[in-house]
Amino acid sequence: MAETMLAVRKMSPQAGLEICEIARPVPGPEDVLVYVEAASFCGTDIHIWKWDDWSQRRIKPPLTLGHEFCGTIVAVGEKVRHADIGDYVSAESHVTCGMCYQCRTGQAHMCPQTQILGVDREGAFAHYVVVPEKVIWQNDRDKLPPEIATLQEPFGNAVFATMKQDLSGQSVTVLGCGPIGLFTIGIARSVGAKAVFASDIHPFRIKLAHKMGASQVVNAAEPGVDVVSRIVDANGGYGVDVVLEMSGAPSAITTAFRIVRNGGTVILFGIPAKPVEIDVAENMIFKNLTVLALNGRRIFDTWYRTRWLLESGTVDLRPLISKTIGFDGVIDAMEQLACGDACKIVLLPNDGKRPDIARQKRARTPDPNITATPVHR
Repeated sequence: MAETMLAVRKMSPQAGLEICEIARPVPGPEDVLVYVEAASFCGTDIHIWKWDDWSQRRIKPPLTLGHEFCGTIVAVGEKVRHADIGDYVSAESHVTCGMCYQCRTGQAHMCPQTQILGVDREGAFAHYVVVPEKVIWQNDRDKLPPEIATLQEPFGNAVFATMKQDLSGQSVTVLGCGPIGLFTIGIARSVGAKAVFASDIHPFRIKLAHKMGASQVVNAAEPGVDVVSRIVDANGGYGVDVVLEMSGAPSAITTAFRIVRNGGTVILFGIPAKPVEIDVAENMIFKNLTVLALNGRRIFDTWYRTRWLLESGTVDLRPLISKTIGFDGVIDAMEQLACGDACKIVLLPNDGKRPDIARQKRARTPDPNITATPVHR
């Protein structure tokens, strides 16, 4: 293996990113080294690229970005027991402490000591990434090609939010058709929702919502359009059973509480940039609503559900992959994602090549015959 590699880095506390040549990481005793075959961009990466208020508070440059990925293990630490060289894997991006109350009661996704790949520790927008064995997720290459396997991490968010409620035979509205909202439409359809309505302001996303199976999609940006009346009319004059708010926009949150029927359920998953005012009496108490505020996904319960939905073909994510790129396309990809003209863009750090390596049982050292070498541009 080459001693250096390329990586997408935040090098200084200002807007922008750089493609840098850095030393290839070395796994610790409980870590694995993964040859990255695909890594997908997330809204978090856009925030870091823009260097917004959240990024300024959270990110400590220099840092390699990227928390959604898949690839092949090419080296393991001496204390690794369940992962092997040659395994085709993804990873849970949240590295939790394992000892706090949340971790020890099955709520590790809420661990207050969580470190996120590409946010709090080195990420996967690189030829190689080191991650702890405990976050590794085994993939079936015959069922999940790299461009789909890399999407399991964000898709799991939608699985967690959507499957908190039995949607079979229910009318559902998804507000916000970013990647998570679009995933949600596909999941709601797959589990038997009788109707799935959606709303967004970007024509590109509206088209994708139709592709994912939405019964009707309302463009909330059209002059004079009342999203509530449009969807209530389409639902036979009644409010919908379940609303999933996936945008975090204050206007969409207000719409969620207006559009749901009395006794219905509102699931809040989108993250507002600022505090939002809600009329609790009129919009929640008097309507006898069930309101769920959710974040992340259950580790690893959600991953098992995610695996079945994708491996079985029950949900097809291929329409949501806008394009695949190399390192030279990263900045253009950021700009395209930021303006809403793309859904999921997948980086192929090693140009789509697989490492020339045989799967080894309980191997503990790198295979000296690995021939895949990073291409330096």
